[in-house]
Amino acid sequence: MELVLLTALGVGGATVIGAGIGFLFRRITHTFSDIVLSFAAGVMLAAAVLGLVVPSLEYGGRLAPLVTVTGIFVGALCLNLVDRLVPHLHKLAGLDTETHNNGKLGKVLLFVTAIAIHNLPEGIAAGVGFGTGDVSQALLISGGIALQNIPEGMVIIGPLLAAGVKPGRTFLIASVTGLIEVVGTLIGYFAVSISSIILPFALAFAGGTMLYVISDEMIPETHSHGHERGATYALLLGFCVMLVTDFLLG
Repeated sequence: MELVLLTALGVGGATVIGAGIGFLFRRITHTFSDIVLSFAAGVMLAAAVLGLVVPSLEYGGRLAPLVTVTGIFVGALCLNLVDRLVPHLHKLAGLDTETHNNGKLGKVLLFVTAIAIHNLPEGIAAGVGFGTGDVSQALLISGGIALQNIPEGMVIIGPLLAAGVKPGRTFLIASVTGLIEVVGTLIGYFAVSISSIILPFALAFAGGTMLYVISDEMIPETHSHGHERGATYALLLGFCVMLVTDFLLG
């Protein structure tokens, strides 16, 4: 339990670290942001497949294909429903951080809310990973999500400051989005701990949410500023780094 709690704090704390970096480098270029986010997408893709979808098939028994496929689509559909209720991250991530206009505050807060809501299923994915009993695999999943949270925390800072939010409050808002991930991690862990029967479905569900975020949010964002080639290779690099790490730890 202590390891799960530390992991939860680490996953959520990555957003805070990103926020700190965001204060140091308030004007982050699209090139840098796209490369880093694409690398994180590759890491998350490998974590979703190797750490969640494949174990779901292994623990699902004779109905494994049905359970896993169903779980993936249910997870994706749940996030699709969330996207209908809150703004798409890739549509709001391009907020003009150069213009100091308090009128933009409402749109900026919607952007931050979208990130916060998406952090919950990511946290659940990190917690569910511990349900298999494979600690190294669970830590790989959590590490992939944490890595993605760093640039996410970075991009929160600029728009909030540009909208006139004070630095202290800006940092607090960014920290709250990370705290939501901590809550999600604990929810995922306790859910599979209470009933191992739901483990295969929970793994696939978590994998589906991660795959949805990668395809619907991260890739479109990194391919919308003219850096598609570099973003693609960064994604492949992130995937391969995770693949090799999983092999070495396995």
